[in-house]
Amino acid sequence: MKTWLAIACVSAVTYLLRASFIVFADPQKFPHALRQALRFVPPAVLAAIVAPGLLLAAGVIDASPRNARLLAGLIALAAATRWRHPLAPIAIGMPALWLLQWAMG
Repeated sequence: MKTWLAIACVSAVTYLLRASFIVFADPQKFPHALRQALRFVPPAVLAAIVAPGLLLAAGVIDASPRNARLLAGLIALAAATRWRHPLAPIAIGMPALWLLQWAMG
């Protein structure tokens, strides 16, 4: 019971802390430098989520040309850059990953 109470309290504090930033903060009053820096948060978070999946193979960093995930990720990045459509990296990257995994064994 104590564990669930602790989980509920931590969840409530986390939620209230995040909600207070959204409810009480006025983004127009932030300093200009902070507003510019906040524009880079979503791409940085996405990169932090995606990079380990592309570079880690069996818990070891593998940045070699034999890493099918890394190659497929680069192909998906090229597709995203070329077409600027959210589904383009998925539609091109996943088949590329499957083909590379099949070709590399």
